Amino acid sequence: MPITLSRSFLLTALLIITSASIFAQKAKLPTQWTAAALSAEIPLNEYPRPQLQRSEWLCLNGSWNYQGGKSVPSALNPVKPIAFAASAEKIRVPYCPESVLSGIERKQEINMWYQRNFTVPAAWKGKDVILHFDAVDYHATIFVNGKKAISHSGGYDAFSVNITALLTKGSNSIVVAAQDLNDGRTPSGKNGPRGDYTFSSGIWQTVWLEPVNKSYIRNIRILPDLAGKRVKIEVNASSPSKLSAIVLDGKKEVAKAEGDAKTALYIPVKDPKSWSADSPFLYDLKISLKSADGKTTDEVMSYFGMRDVALGKVNGVVRPLLNGEFVMQVGLLDQGYWPDGILTAPTEEALKSDMEFTKKAGYNLIRKHMKTEPQRFYYWADKMGLLVWQDMPAIWYPGADTLNTRKAFRQELKRLIDDHYNSPSIITWVPFNENWGAFDVKNITDWLKKYDPSRLVNGNSGFNNNPSYQKAYGDPKNGDFVDTHIYVGPYKASVPDARRAASLGEFGGVGLFVRGHMWPVENNAYDYEPTKSALTDRYVMLLDQVEQLMLYKGLSVAVYTQTTDVEHEVNGVLTYDRKVEKMDLERIREVNQAVIKSGSTLNQQK
Repeated sequence: MPITLSRSFLLTALLIITSASIFAQKAKLPTQWTAAALSAEIPLNEYPRPQLQRSEWLCLNGSWNYQGGKSVPSALNPVKPIAFAASAEKIRVPYCPESVLSGIERKQEINMWYQRNFTVPAAWKGKDVILHFDAVDYHATIFVNGKKAISHSGGYDAFSVNITALLTKGSNSIVVAAQDLNDGRTPSGKNGPRGDYTFSSGIWQTVWLEPVNKSYIRNIRILPDLAGKRVKIEVNASSPSKLSAIVLDGKKEVAKAEGDAKTALYIPVKDPKSWSADSPFLYDLKISLKSADGKTTDEVMSYFGMRDVALGKVNGVVRPLLNGEFVMQVGLLDQGYWPDGILTAPTEEALKSDMEFTKKAGYNLIRKHMKTEPQRFYYWADKMGLLVWQDMPAIWYPGADTLNTRKAFRQELKRLIDDHYNSPSIITWVPFNENWGAFDVKNITDWLKKYDPSRLVNGNSGFNNNPSYQKAYGDPKNGDFVDTHIYVGPYKASVPDARRAASLGEFGGVGLFVRGHMWPVENNAYDYEPTKSALTDRYVMLLDQVEQLMLYKGLSVAVYTQTTDVEHEVNGVLTYDRKVEKMDLERIREVNQAVIKSGSTLNQQK
């Protein structure tokens, strides 16, 4: 006898099956962290802001309701949120909808709507609640309980809003409307119409809540002064307050200062321990905000490294100096793409792994190419002792709608610097790469030097290269570096001039095919070697040539392409899934360290 099922039963069963399988997409190229990311109830739930830490917070990563695509209402600055049915599609935040880890894996959604409920912890009673988004690409409008909280434009900078007045008792609802046209008219780097890889959009970094008092610390700015044996602390507080700051070496108090929150504090650091790639010592910093009656209204923990970055002459050659000494910078072009998470590392362990490998392989530099990373990336660079060159993601059409595109670029460049200003690992800003979307390069380079005089600026890395669709801006002839990209190189690398050091901002790009570990597209590289041994030999020869250019032609920086394979490119030191080391690690480390050590001998010849 056949069994007859009711329509409601079938619908319920279908919803259960759909809900269970929505996150079951198969990864084209899984990493060793894919399974953990897929199974995590709250992915990437580590504290997201290491340089301004409070003890209480709530991570909102995880399963959200989702609607996306061209057929849904426009997500560009909507005046009200859309409704979500109980059967709404699910997305895993903070992975972009283009990624397998999101559970969506669809391209060019354009309009993205997210929704989830949350309950404010009872322990937060009487506190204000701040809602944080560490990155949403690109135009985002946030609603809390149906009311607009904030609108923000920018794909790479964090933003937050005080939502206390919008909260109710019990369950609360957040709706995020995000629109990303991916049309090259906003900062997008490789994530744009002329970029090389899978586009990404929407929420792609952590979403979180934290409680604060009415008087609290919004942000801080830390500037070490190694020569002056002091550190400058600036605090942006929500209201006029007194301030105290304690510098700690472990549990030992090194120094303490008090003052007004409106005025910068200068804290002496006696016999400072310097921060460097070889010895990345970090001081802890406790900052307390106090009311007029002396009551503490906020307390945050931070850290800093005592280091100095400048240009100087070594044996008559202009070179970058770290703490007064020339350090040859040997690094990797680090694009930060993942086959499972696209722009977002699947887990904290994955995020750390690329840096741990870079350090283990004897490099002392990462050039973070065409994207930013979560704050925790820079925290680990600070902790491990990796120098960082930070690129600004390019716009692609600077001549189209000039007023808006160029304004958006300038605004986001400033925010990028503000977000990451306190990280000692970042030693150089790179506003433009290979003339991509380049405009006003000379003026922007000058502005950047004035806005952050504590770091070096490479105005147009690889100015000798140029996209075919626009006229080359070329060498701005200012900033701190003469920088060319030579593939395979390193011959004909740039040489220093009277005011700037010489950098080989990109070279190498030699590929190796590793079956079973490549993205399923036609793969390519600038040149190829047939075996791991041959590729290692080729690399050692290239670094030997780099050493010659350093010793006799004034070269100070060499950035090899690249950390990992990326989609169609097979020129990584690691495969895209990070499962195969494509060269002999010990030999790579040996030659990298030999070149760095050879550079240090130049200091002894002064």
